[in-house]
Amino acid sequence: MTMSRALQVIGILIGLAAVVAQFFLAIDRFTAEGMSMGGAAVKFFSFFTILTNIFVVLVHASGAMRSRLAFFRQPRVQATAVIAIAIVGIVYHLLLADLWNPQGLQKVTDVMLHYVAPIVMVVWWLLYGRSGALRWADLPVFLIYPFAYLGYALARAPIAGEVPYPFLDFWQNGWSSVITMIAAILVMFIVVAALAIAADRYLPTSQKAA
Repeated sequence: MTMSRALQVIGILIGLAAVVAQFFLAIDRFTAEGMSMGGAAVKFFSFFTILTNIFVVLVHASGAMRSRLAFFRQPRVQATAVIAIAIVGIVYHLLLADLWNPQGLQKVTDVMLHYVAPIVMVVWWLLYGRSGALRWADLPVFLIYPFAYLGYALARAPIAGEVPYPFLDFWQNGWSSVITMIAAILVMFIVVAALAIAADRYLPTSQKAA
């Protein structure tokens, strides 16, 4: 097994284990708060962290399933996943980590989803996933995924009566604060996307798996 493939297998195992464990922990907590199973499941899959970790698992899996998941082997799709999972780690560390103190299995899944999975994905992409095909004109493409998520989260908010993250809570914080936070995170996305494009274009060509 090549090192590239080994990193992808590790990424798959970490992502699947963390998402599945977090699913059961979250469903148990949400239903205990009075939510239905369906509502709890929808809420779980409404977190950018969860969706992005699943996205990353699919990218990793595409390397092991050559006849399938071709969409997730496209350079721009893989770069989108790398940028998004990097933002997951950055935003969590800067804005969310201090808001709670998970213990036990919740702490383990928390670290896996927000730190380990991003590190494995970024390392794999830098070493083996870069294609040299990215262009500066692709930068807006990398913003489609986060903007689509933002649209979903804000459209769901009046229906569900909640938002997935505190910095999107326009009821408590007001729209001025929310827009400021969205703008700050957008800047993070742009910076990380620019770094990804620069790495793809200017670093030595990555070593492809055999």
